[in-house]
Amino acid sequence: MPVSETAPERDADAGGDALPVNELFASLQGEGKLAGVPSTFVRTSGCNLRCWFCDSYHTSWEPTGAWMGVDEVAAEVATADPNHLVLTGGEPLIHDAAVDLLDAVDAHATVETNGTRFADADIDLASISPKLSNSTPTPERDPAGDGEWADRHDERRIDHTALARLIDAYPFQLKFVVAERADMPEIESLITDFRDVTCADIRDGDVLLMPEGATRDRLAETRDVTAQLAEEYGYRYTPRLHVDLWNDAPER
Repeated sequence: MPVSETAPERDADAGGDALPVNELFASLQGEGKLAGVPSTFVRTSGCNLRCWFCDSYHTSWEPTGAWMGVDEVAAEVATADPNHLVLTGGEPLIHDAAVDLLDAVDAHATVETNGTRFADADIDLASISPKLSNSTPTPERDPAGDGEWADRHDERRIDHTALARLIDAYPFQLKFVVAERADMPEIESLITDFRDVTCADIRDGDVLLMPEGATRDRLAETRDVTAQLAEEYGYRYTPRLHVDLWNDAPER
């Protein structure tokens, strides 16, 4: 895929298999079934989508980072205290070297993905976040101000084939970003679609509703309705623990 759509330009001295690493740090997993687990995060740069509310703008709309060899990243992870790797982005699975990293790391590995790419890798938990229509960067919501990504994003945001392969291949969770009650019909429709195209049993407990918001102030606006919807529909509610604890601080 073109560099302009995936990552910062590669350093000529990177050598071998390498990843564009935006952040590498230790913290607590903030979302999903493993919320609160001490984890080592490797955040890659570059994404094939452009959610207007992206909480890692520096990996998607304006990708930044440094190319690091897979062996170098694996060594950094091995020396970190938490033995749980979270490979996140951006969209980490657009990079072929992500598979090499997952195979090289001796740790429980969660991959946070938008579900539009499949990879045959050593993944212990596929944390799949299908993007709803509420994520589309319409002209009035586009951070870049030009609306150029709206159609591309909308065309790419759901890939039933890739998502079904991820669900069938790995332990998984489906994590939906919720802003308002009006999001639920689309979520219900997608879950029905996914159940039709996968072999795995998608239990209600595998479906997580997460409030939209990258700051405490925004979460205060979406948290209550998301929790109410989780209770009403029988799905799980997931916090954004890192936002509650550290607001929008980097490397958290």
